[in-house]
Amino acid sequence: MTISRRAVFANAMALGVSGLARPAFSRMHPPREVERWGLFEIALDGPGSGNPFRETRLSILFENGGQAIEVPGFYDGDGVYRVRFSPPETGKWGWTSQSNANALSGLIGEFAATEPQRGNHGPVRVSNDGFHFVHADGTPFRQIGTTCYSWALQSEEKCRQTLATLAEAPFNKMRMLVFPNVASAATDPFLRTGSGPKDWDPARFNPAYFRRFEDRIRRLGDLGIEADVILYQPYDPSRGYSDMSREDDEAYVRYVAARFGAFRNVWWSMANEFDLIKTKSDEDWDHLFGILVDADPHDRLRSIHNIRRYYDHRKPWITHASIQNGAAVDDSIRAELHRAFAEKPVIFDEVVYEGDIDKRWGNLSAEKMVERFWHGLMGGTYVGHSETYASSGNPDHSWLGQGGTLQGDSAPRLAFLKRIMEEGPAPGIDAIQPWWGYHVAGRKGNYYLVYFGETSPAKWTIALPAREDSDAGSYKADIIDSWNMTVTEVEGVIELSRGNEYELHAPKTGSIALPQRPYMAVRLRRIADSD
Repeated sequence: MTISRRAVFANAMALGVSGLARPAFSRMHPPREVERWGLFEIALDGPGSGNPFRETRLSILFENGGQAIEVPGFYDGDGVYRVRFSPPETGKWGWTSQSNANALSGLIGEFAATEPQRGNHGPVRVSNDGFHFVHADGTPFRQIGTTCYSWALQSEEKCRQTLATLAEAPFNKMRMLVFPNVASAATDPFLRTGSGPKDWDPARFNPAYFRRFEDRIRRLGDLGIEADVILYQPYDPSRGYSDMSREDDEAYVRYVAARFGAFRNVWWSMANEFDLIKTKSDEDWDHLFGILVDADPHDRLRSIHNIRRYYDHRKPWITHASIQNGAAVDDSIRAELHRAFAEKPVIFDEVVYEGDIDKRWGNLSAEKMVERFWHGLMGGTYVGHSETYASSGNPDHSWLGQGGTLQGDSAPRLAFLKRIMEEGPAPGIDAIQPWWGYHVAGRKGNYYLVYFGETSPAKWTIALPAREDSDAGSYKADIIDSWNMTVTEVEGVIELSRGNEYELHAPKTGSIALPQRPYMAVRLRRIADSD
């Protein structure tokens, strides 16, 4: 039985559920069992006087056999402290609290981590080949992401509308800001000290704000969507949330890591367009990544996003490159070059947005949006989506800024692309000899994909880069119409054999006729010898 994302969303709304397998708990009565990669939470009563955010330290040491993981806690207001842990293994876990407050120190307990429930594949990690993504249980994660900067900060009704849209959409990753960048219902992550835009205390968090935000993370998790949480942004200097002192930055990063890090669908993006935040140097960003790594025992994925100047994605704390560059996915070879230099998975999270506004960054046609996803795929990389349509009245009120509903035509075609990706080899496909001018991707000797973009050839003369004779053999071919979302099987079997020193040809077939429409592709899949 297949459970649809739409059904999960409908059930969650009907029951008032907003938990990623959220456990029931009360202070000092944590759950006895939590599934592997689920969320185990302990709530404790402790000191509420002074400034508990800065003055009280709490962590819990979790132990399972020879494995020990120390997890930091956080203050949630009203004298309540919480520690959240996502067990990476099944079995019995014992725990011991550690704190500079007597009421929080020396407490002990245990719980059992059970087998994961259906649909729980664990957090996303970089695949063993270093260029793709898989869940902790080995299930491939084929990224089709979108961006809604401040959706999590909108009204309850607008958030419900966004979630309903996502339940019908192909997106499996959402980029979202902690600090608001457009008009929002929630705007105060810190306790206010006055009525001015900068009248807030960086040493005192607003727990209600963060509870609201984490509820949105849970709801995305219910839909099987990764939450790419962006910690800093340059768009609201009037409030200055991204311009704090180093001490305040450190406290903020540690707080969000303790608060959100146990949710298995969390990714970290240190900043959006980091190079526009003039109050921080590269050394500051390096330092904050060090704080994040130290504060996150769950070791979630980490990136940073640019506008004009790239961060060095080869640094060890970066797990994958998050890049803004639309021209890089105008063809597959430029996309692959980014991967070759990053030496890590690459997601072009911003390639210009589908829309019709008068800004050059927000008037991409749906056809070009889909084409950029395909070029990214052919380069062995991944691409992100968003929308900015003028009918919203203001780009800030569009899907990009606030979420809501989708108006463009790309989403169904991206769902079709996702299906093509899922039918391909795991964990993903790579460009094949792109530096020699081949626009071919796949897995040599097993799977080949050729994409023609906006050209409209009448045929494709079969020629595939290969130096190994073992890549020759029998293949079945399909013609894929990426815009009209059709797959047409080519009659007969394609017999690939050595054509020259560098290529495989198909002398019996010669070429495959194409319908002379743009956005076509050809797929070849090897027939097993037993077939």
